[in-house]
Amino acid sequence: MTETYSTYEAKAKFSEIMRKVREGKHIYISYRGKEVAEIRPLEREDNLESRLRRLEERGDVGPRTSPQGKLEPIADRPGALKRFLESRD
Repeated sequence: MTETYSTYEAKAKFSEIMRKVREGKHIYISYRGKEVAEIRPLEREDNLESRLRRLEERGDVGPRTSPQGKLEPIADRPGALKRFLESRD
């Protein structure tokens, strides 16, 4: 069963909401009577491959591509770090 809280109630009862989420419940937050957000427990993956697959499915990351060429430094000016640090003083 899911529960819905208004934004005002959610601010006032945040600790209670977090306890319910830790118990596995899904909580919805409403604004002016319309549900706008969901707080739910995180899904724990066992390995890196399953995490990457989920991130790709959501569109957060793309498939791995090989680099287009050798990486080269942008500028070859010795002392750049020293100049940067001096400019911050």
